[in-house]
Amino acid sequence: MNAPWKPGAGLRDPFHAFVCDDHSFDMLRAVTAELGWAPEKVNKGGMRNAVQSLSITASPQILFVDMSESGDPLNDINSLAEVCEPGTVVIAAGQVNDVRLYRDLIASGIQDYLLKPFGADQLRDALAQAQAVFMAPRDAGPERPHCTMAVVGTRGGVGASTVATSLAWMLSEKKKRPTALLDLDVHFGTNALAMDLEPGRGLTDAIENPSRIDGLFIERAMVRASDTLAILSAEAPISQPMLTDGGAFYQLLEEFRLAFECSVIDLPRNMLIQHPHLMSDVNLTLVVTELTLAAARDTIRILSWLKTNAPQSRVVVVANRVHPGSPEISRKDFEQSIERKVDVLIPFDLRIASQAAKLGKTLAETAKGSKVGAACATLLDEALGAAEADDGGAIKPTARKGDSLLGKIDFKSMIPSRRKDKAALED
Repeated sequence: MNAPWKPGAGLRDPFHAFVCDDHSFDMLRAVTAELGWAPEKVNKGGMRNAVQSLSITASPQILFVDMSESGDPLNDINSLAEVCEPGTVVIAAGQVNDVRLYRDLIASGIQDYLLKPFGADQLRDALAQAQAVFMAPRDAGPERPHCTMAVVGTRGGVGASTVATSLAWMLSEKKKRPTALLDLDVHFGTNALAMDLEPGRGLTDAIENPSRIDGLFIERAMVRASDTLAILSAEAPISQPMLTDGGAFYQLLEEFRLAFECSVIDLPRNMLIQHPHLMSDVNLTLVVTELTLAAARDTIRILSWLKTNAPQSRVVVVANRVHPGSPEISRKDFEQSIERKVDVLIPFDLRIASQAAKLGKTLAETAKGSKVGAACATLLDEALGAAEADDGGAIKPTARKGDSLLGKIDFKSMIPSRRKDKAALED
């Protein structure tokens, strides 16, 4: 309806109307004739006829619909939105004089609501305003170009979702950038849970009905965490497999570019295999890992995959949940193995992590004033710095020709000498 109009959708009729009474029917025909529109596009039948007609025909530029016979106006507007193409400007009319209804209808996406009986001048003004809205330029994008960030964990349990929610929160709260957070773990996603929110059915509805995805769908389906942060996630039943070619995810990201300044995708690593096209427009990839042997191996593999399949994306390597003392692999050995530096190191703090979970807040919000909070601030700076840099080249030096994957890891330096262990036992 009032979602951003997409050029190339085909020629539309300038105006359609669906009214319930003869007086409105005659007035609309007269005024549309004055404006040079076809009077025969004014139809009898009200909301029900509008939904039935637009389900099989192209939507007009401007739609006038009479809601006088509607028993549930808001629900009927939702039904209309499902069949109305993006960009259509809707004017509604009805007999209910209720400020709350008016506000709800405006919030649902209609342009104006006229109280019946309305006069010819009032109708002309409403149609002129609708014309102005439809013809207004829509290519004036935000001050900053949209930035899409993907967060990928190298292993399960490394805290990629924690990093994704913290990054989205910092972008929205500290940088005041309208941000969308998309959790693509459809069955076990925790982004909404981490912020003490109900995920809703928005993501599953999008997967099941990709044709419904437009600006209005995004507005309704996403759960608001704040004025500048919205989340789209799901808790689909385990017995319900999500069969999709990934087209719905791509459409969602397209709509995010129109509605937000930043998009943060919590991207399970298996998605790189199933839907590699999701990375085609990602500006920045945060590879979240831990300082272990298995994570080093998978970091190498993911960096190599990104170099081949998403060369446009800059990469930030984040070592998360780093325990004090001696990790399984030292930072120096880890960096030698992956042949690039670790950009951000986030220490493990059980107290802060537990407090964040209990309060339903992100780690970055809970960790203010601590070492973890300082690391999160560094993460934000690294992400924005990499995303806004002008020069190319996302990934640092890669494997030399002839090197094997495991050959990059110096196992000898990581495994204690058996002789030393034996001598220590004898002592």
